[in-house]
Amino acid sequence: MNLSTVVIIGRPNVGKSTLFNRIAKKRSAIVDFVEGVTRDRKYEEVEWSGTSFILTDTGGIITDSEHAIDKEVRKHAEIAISEGELIIFLVDTKVGTTDVDMEIANFLRPYHDRVLLVANKTDNEKDQLEVYDFMSLGYGEAFPIAAVNGRNIGNLLDIIINRITPLEYQFIDDDSIKVSFVGKPN
Repeated sequence: MNLSTVVIIGRPNVGKSTLFNRIAKKRSAIVDFVEGVTRDRKYEEVEWSGTSFILTDTGGIITDSEHAIDKEVRKHAEIAISEGELIIFLVDTKVGTTDVDMEIANFLRPYHDRVLLVANKTDNEKDQLEVYDFMSLGYGEAFPIAAVNGRNIGNLLDIIINRITPLEYQFIDDDSIKVSFVGKPN
């Protein structure tokens, strides 16, 4: 079976590996406060609501660096992007939009249709107001999450599944009664 690939991209220390571990439901990616710990790609098969996909963690991209390690990290990210059906562009609500975020947004422009902008470290309602700062990146409204505590991860996974799985309608020809509940939440 050929599984879809979802890639997590962003600058250093936005929480890519933390999100990767949260979705994979295990600590397979190294997480540290020191930036630059993740340098290559990490793959994990994950499942949500009966749909499996490959999740890819990447190192933090620094687009204008000439250091050899930064160039290799960028090369690994480019490979992951080429493999990805969906690209999660992860940004940091606590820091806001940075020049590096803007450079990555421009770098991802050719893949615009495959990019989902996600604002990590949105720990509460107050932080959620900060996600509108990322509209300047050109990818619409950022979806707010907090990878470290799991806030909104289920909703993010629903969005991912809807983006990588085409809607297929099944018509069942039987005599059973169909029931639907419609109304406001709560």
